Amino acid sequence: MSHDSRVKLTKEGVSLSRLVFGARRLLDSAARPDADQVARLIGSAVDLGLTSFDHADIYGNYEVEAAFGAGLSRWKGKRDSIELISKCDIMLASGNRPQNRLKHYDTSAGHIVASVERSLANLGTDYLDLLLLHRPDPLMDADETAAALAGLVKSGKVRAVGVSNFTPSQFDLLASRLPFALATNQIEMSVLKTNALADGSLDHAQRLGYAPMIWSPLGGGSLFTGKEGREARVRAALASVAAETGVGDLAAIAIAWLLRHPARLVPVLGTMKPERLSAMVKALEINLDRQQWFAILEASEGRPVA
Repeated sequence: MSHDSRVKLTKEGVSLSRLVFGARRLLDSAARPDADQVARLIGSAVDLGLTSFDHADIYGNYEVEAAFGAGLSRWKGKRDSIELISKCDIMLASGNRPQNRLKHYDTSAGHIVASVERSLANLGTDYLDLLLLHRPDPLMDADETAAALAGLVKSGKVRAVGVSNFTPSQFDLLASRLPFALATNQIEMSVLKTNALADGSLDHAQRLGYAPMIWSPLGGGSLFTGKEGREARVRAALASVAAETGVGDLAAIAIAWLLRHPARLVPVLGTMKPERLSAMVKALEINLDRQQWFAILEASEGRPVA
């Protein structure tokens, strides 16, 4: 039995591909891709079933969305066959934003609306399928922020709204002011970072019925490059499970470990290499049994469960 290739974030809400293409590193290489190369990358992802593309206004020093939009304009597919996600509220100190004297957060209505308008222009689209608030803002006025988000949904410029890196109580505060359900909370989780299993984040998601998105599902690459004892233990556990399942790619096993959780986790994959995406998509075909899942958890925590 394989995992579903798509997931509804909420019962009545927007659906995404079960694995999401994360665009954060699009411009990280020394040789930046041109529009045609980006178009081919989009096509490769879609061919693999990754129809959802995760962005944020700040990615690539505020330049990734425009580069992706240039590629999207060359791509031959239809806009309504993919889902575009973006985030806002982090304000980086950057030459591309000279007004920002230091890094801070801004969930004011004016900034949210202006950020969405800029993302739409950069991506060359009339709407975002999903808008996330990128980080909790200690100065967030929940009524003002919610009114701005509700207005964007009403206007059709945003189909659904969620958050990222929010605690359950921060999520609940914003949700209490909205006329619709928040679609998701994008949080960090991997076989190396298991806090969400115990901090209430995944319990909250199951209680309210939303599917959490997962950033850095491979530990930002440290799973394969890290020299510490934890990384080595986890790699050994993944290799053991890979041998049992007949799937040799350790990244696919690590993604399958996330997919096994009943909260319907939606990992955001960060690689820009189609061959790596192809290998990781095999996670959808892997169903770990309980003991395999707990063996990986035990390796990560360095001890058996209590």
